[in-house]
Amino acid sequence: MKNILIFDTTLRDGEQSPGCSMNLHEKLKMAAQLDALGVDVIEAGFAISSPGDFAAVKAIAGVVKNAGVASLSRALKKDIDAAWAAIKDAKKPRIHIFLATSDLHIEYKLKSTREKVLAQAKDAVAYARTLCGDVEFSAEDSFRSDRPFLYEVLAAVIAAGAATVNTPDTVGYALPQEFGEFVAGIQKNVRGIERVVHSVHCHNDLGLAVANSLAAVQNGAAQVECTVNGIGERAGNASLEEIVMALHTRKGYFDAGFSLDTTQIFKTSKLLTALTGVRVQPHKAIVGENAFAHEAGIHQHGVLQKRETYEIMTPESIGLTKNKMVLGKHSGKHALKDRLTDLGFSVTDEELGDIFEKFKVLADRQKNVSDRDIEALAQKKAVSVPESFKLVRFVTNVGNTITTTAAVTLLNERGREKECVTSSPYGPIDAAYKAINKLVGGDGFELDDFLIDAVTGGTDAQAKVTAKIRSGERVYNGHGVSLDIVDAAIRAYISAINNMIYDKEAARGAKNEKS
Repeated sequence: MKNILIFDTTLRDGEQSPGCSMNLHEKLKMAAQLDALGVDVIEAGFAISSPGDFAAVKAIAGVVKNAGVASLSRALKKDIDAAWAAIKDAKKPRIHIFLATSDLHIEYKLKSTREKVLAQAKDAVAYARTLCGDVEFSAEDSFRSDRPFLYEVLAAVIAAGAATVNTPDTVGYALPQEFGEFVAGIQKNVRGIERVVHSVHCHNDLGLAVANSLAAVQNGAAQVECTVNGIGERAGNASLEEIVMALHTRKGYFDAGFSLDTTQIFKTSKLLTALTGVRVQPHKAIVGENAFAHEAGIHQHGVLQKRETYEIMTPESIGLTKNKMVLGKHSGKHALKDRLTDLGFSVTDEELGDIFEKFKVLADRQKNVSDRDIEALAQKKAVSVPESFKLVRFVTNVGNTITTTAAVTLLNERGREKECVTSSPYGPIDAAYKAINKLVGGDGFELDDFLIDAVTGGTDAQAKVTAKIRSGERVYNGHGVSLDIVDAAIRAYISAINNMIYDKEAARGAKNEKS
């Protein structure tokens, strides 16, 4: 049975998905969980793209214990140097070089020629090998490349020292049968391919990224590049959980295995949702809320008689449990911690204490506290960073015959309280946000997106708000959970501002370190 390597690019390609950006603190949390999941390689970022990305890659390289850590790099010396500087302290560093090989990209994007691309690819890999023992080369837009030319480039970079060659379907154009034939052609025609790992990286523009990746495995690919929840540019990437569970469920068919711990899948998916505020659709394969739900009577009867009648995998295999203990105001910390573990959250004693306090307040108001309520409390704690600004109090006056006003008081990191009172014709949240902008000096950012979710049904449900703010090219997420929707909205906005400040300070530190 062959071993398939899982190359996770959630923190690089996945993070490029609109709304899925993460700050340094969040990336470190995600990287630690990917390491616990057991992926073989974590692509931590694109080191040269920004000081923030460099800082994140370097920090991840310093904390990951088991997985390889890769940084993406163009086929340029300055990129390769930045990638190496960021990952050199990793236990298993990898430089990942990419260069387009399709005529479309060569002519219009690179404004180059085949001859120059071939030489550039060879030289970049050869130089990277003088720094790092593990070099991967990706021929961007491989599937739409001229086959003989692609074979020539791959043979050349293998000869130059690449240990892995990646042939992406960059725009998600391929169909499964032809992508399998494409991979088989590389296996047959590229000199030296038997000495290296053949990798694939499929995009989901036609909804076929997972199918194409599995077709590649059938035809000789030994590494698949994927993301948790399938996040990524445009329609996303191949979904890690779907690839892994297909291999797990049909191991006899694929004659392939992997070293990943499937019981960490649910926890990893939930953490990514908490960090980005982007939920998966209920019917999402493997990790969606309905993936193991049975509503039709005939299905329910079958599952009760024998689970295998309508379930091809067990909930426990991805880390779900069937604990049905009801939690309420008389429940203790141990019961809450057990339920948090069942839901996929690991918390420190300090975090548990904070969550427990909020849980008791909620339990006093609601007879029973649902799993989604607990999940919302835990997610808010999972994404917290040092607070440059902290909410002290707010007061709003609102009605359909008066101008809405908001008075907000914040505590800054120097321990000083400041208050601002503003008005707005658009309601209490807009008025409060205007006040916060004045208190923090909000000229350098703007509200990019605002999402409200009632955690459960009823007028007494918790409100979960995600506020996204944009500063330049970066988008920062903030999350707030409260029984009061205005309170949740204010806390989400302040959280986003704190995330932005934290990330910019980390980027400045990285820039000073490089200089």
